[in-house]
Amino acid sequence: MSLRIFNTLSRAVSDFTPAEPGHVRMYVCGMTVYDLCHLGHARSMIAFDVVQRWLKASDFKVTYVRNVTDIDDKIIRRALENGETIRHLTDRMIDALHQDADALGIERPQYEPRATDFVPQMLSMIGTLEQKGLAYRAGNGDVNYSVRKFAGYGKLSGKSLDELNAGERVAVETDKQDPLDFVLWKSAKPTEPEDVKWASPFGTGRPGWHIECSAMACELLGQTFDIHGGGADLQFPHHENEIAQSEGANGLPLARFWMHNGFINVDNEKMSKSLGNFFTIRDVLKEFDAETVRFFIVRSHYRSSLNYSDVHLNDAKGALKRLYTALQAVPPAEVNIDWADPLAARFKAAMDEDFGTPEAVAVLFELAGEVNRSASAERSGLLKALGGLLGLLQTNATEYLQSGAGLDEAAIQAQIQARADAKKGKNFAEADRIRNDLLVKGIVLKDSATGTTWESAQ
Repeated sequence: MSLRIFNTLSRAVSDFTPAEPGHVRMYVCGMTVYDLCHLGHARSMIAFDVVQRWLKASDFKVTYVRNVTDIDDKIIRRALENGETIRHLTDRMIDALHQDADALGIERPQYEPRATDFVPQMLSMIGTLEQKGLAYRAGNGDVNYSVRKFAGYGKLSGKSLDELNAGERVAVETDKQDPLDFVLWKSAKPTEPEDVKWASPFGTGRPGWHIECSAMACELLGQTFDIHGGGADLQFPHHENEIAQSEGANGLPLARFWMHNGFINVDNEKMSKSLGNFFTIRDVLKEFDAETVRFFIVRSHYRSSLNYSDVHLNDAKGALKRLYTALQAVPPAEVNIDWADPLAARFKAAMDEDFGTPEAVAVLFELAGEVNRSASAERSGLLKALGGLLGLLQTNATEYLQSGAGLDEAAIQAQIQARADAKKGKNFAEADRIRNDLLVKGIVLKDSATGTTWESAQ
């Protein structure tokens, strides 16, 4: 069975073959680095980490690009609020992003371009669009894209221009020819810091958000590449606008397959900073070990919505513990995966059908059952090997199970520090809650004159 992927553009699952035999080029929209990453960002990073892992396991060479947006209105605002430079803020947040992603076992992409390093490419594309009559200079100094002059606008979202216009919530700006037109180049404002201003043929200013991804993707992967990914919230307007810009400038399809991961919801609403209902990755890792968080995300299909709650994460922790218990009972042998093996074949069939991780995870539990019944080191080795293709089950089983049923040292120390801070603030109820919560997880705290230590209750 060949790999099949759901293509948002065609709204169907289709056979996938890369344009260049054996080589997949993939671009995924990354984070706007003005704050710490939340669990919704983790969902996207893990989803496409699994995608690139399976592509490589399927013997493809993968060139994976995930950008960083390091210039944006929110970044400027946050830097001014903090009294720091744009670069200092974005460097701090990129470093934090890497720490969080590394903790979750997310492999770093081959390229992680920063938007500010590709301004010349953006200006070149904007100039091409202006020459082709698809961009115009507005009275306020901005350069806008003329949406109605691009015949294919709306093909990704599946909506006509009139439908999109009817749903437009932003008031018509006098400098736009149409409310759907979007900015390619923003004219510099006197109140903005100097480190967000570039000289250009269109006047001093900075790029709009959408043009950044078009320029970076085309520069690093070519004018047409295989897969473009991102969160479902980016389908419109961001990805729709990327198509308009890139295809308008180059006359070629931007991406052959468009993939979008579903949201993480809290109380049936999308987790987002704008709604204030988000949990940073770091907050979650204070309560749950990183592999539990990864497993919680991986066991749901990447296109489905995923409801966040402590109940669901505790369930994921218990399920992951069962897999590690099988590996602890029967230490795994080193094995090469035999794809003719019935369970390995089922795992492969699941992953080849639009990266079907729920079915693939079900195979892991069947294998764990076999390991428990047969005490076969080879079956245990196959369990570990298949888990590794999802970024799971690579920790020593005994170490994992003895570290608070999955809590790692960093997570335990973070909880110890949080308890110390609560006691210092005379919030003794919170300090007791943390102690009791750790006890439930198999961690016994011991206070002394020199500080607090811990040991496993198991």
